[in-house]
Amino acid sequence: MTDNTGDPATAVARFFDPPPQGPLGIAVSGGSDSLALLHLLRDWAAASGTPLQAVTVDHGLRPEAAEEAAFVARIAATLGIPHTTLRWSGWDGHGNLPDRARRARYALMADWARGQGIETVALGHTADDQAETLLMRLGRAAGAEGLAAMSPHRLEGDVTFVRPLLPVRRDRLRQVLTDRGQHWIDDPSNEDMAFDRPRIRHALPDLAPLGLTVEALSTTAANLRAANDAIAHYAAREARDHVTFDVGDILIDRAAFLAFRPEIARRILTAALRWISGIEYPPRRGGLERLAEAVRRQETMALAGCLISSGPDTLRLTREAAAVSHLVAGAGELWDRRWRIDGPFRPGDRIAALGEAGLSDCPDWRASGLPRTSLLASPAVWRGEELLSAPLAGHAQGFAAQLTRSAEDFHATFHTH
Repeated sequence: MTDNTGDPATAVARFFDPPPQGPLGIAVSGGSDSLALLHLLRDWAAASGTPLQAVTVDHGLRPEAAEEAAFVARIAATLGIPHTTLRWSGWDGHGNLPDRARRARYALMADWARGQGIETVALGHTADDQAETLLMRLGRAAGAEGLAAMSPHRLEGDVTFVRPLLPVRRDRLRQVLTDRGQHWIDDPSNEDMAFDRPRIRHALPDLAPLGLTVEALSTTAANLRAANDAIAHYAAREARDHVTFDVGDILIDRAAFLAFRPEIARRILTAALRWISGIEYPPRRGGLERLAEAVRRQETMALAGCLISSGPDTLRLTREAAAVSHLVAGAGELWDRRWRIDGPFRPGDRIAALGEAGLSDCPDWRASGLPRTSLLASPAVWRGEELLSAPLAGHAQGFAAQLTRSAEDFHATFHTH
């Protein structure tokens, strides 16, 4: 039997069988991969009846970007697909530009999708992207989780980004466009050798004679994804059995933790740190290894904006007071990206960490059952230098604190990163 998974139309039809509920979003940059996806999904939608909407992110980093977005809008219009352009202006010239732009792109598109009632957004990543990503991560000495490369599904809150073209080579997609007389835009940043991906892309033809073809690398990435998913399954199962929650803290049975295989322990710690601090990327392995050693010695350690203390029976992870001492939010705003405070706010009132000064004004804090270290990093309401409320420290005064991350959010991280 012939394997048709590399055929673009077949790959799309298989991926969306059954079709998603509701409309489907399509991220289109104007490059060959995403433009081909736009055409392929238009054909598929004609048969499936699925409404489509296209979106383009203009990062504003090149003068041509606005015209490229307009180019996509014109093509979408000829195909009868509604199109929206989103603009990002967050680049300050510092840090890792590709990474910052990527994160901004996902955040903007996720917000757009929610506003349109779209639960699924399709991306145009290909087998070539998969191979390039694997080589990039090999160069960074990544573990199984990193080498698994791109997943067919990526969750951003309640929006799922999908990659239906991962089995497909880029040249097959360009042929789709050529056959339809459709030209595309070649982003000059794809040729900028200051970045890793273009250098990897140029090196790939030299690796092919060694057997390191795009197809072989893409298959390896898929195999590693399967292995990674198996490890994630067992880590999630151990977490269900041995992790509990105490308001905004995470508790782990210490005896069970000491019996975990190192990779299982690492993943559970990483999930806990992410749930508490909201970090996108896990700490380096060296930091996690030092943390595991601190647990064995029953020592307290700070890592990734969290404080981890190990008693004889329980490992407690809480927010580190120093990490939130500068955070301020107003009424109706999330504080520390996870706490919502409701109550009789007045103009000028602010939400900030309780800290030492605030805790000294809460004589009944011990009745809360939370450790002192946890309360120091908890949200409080201030009017100037006056403490109005510390909901978690027994000083509510008409205010209430709601944690916006659930236990299920924690457990979901084992399968979405």
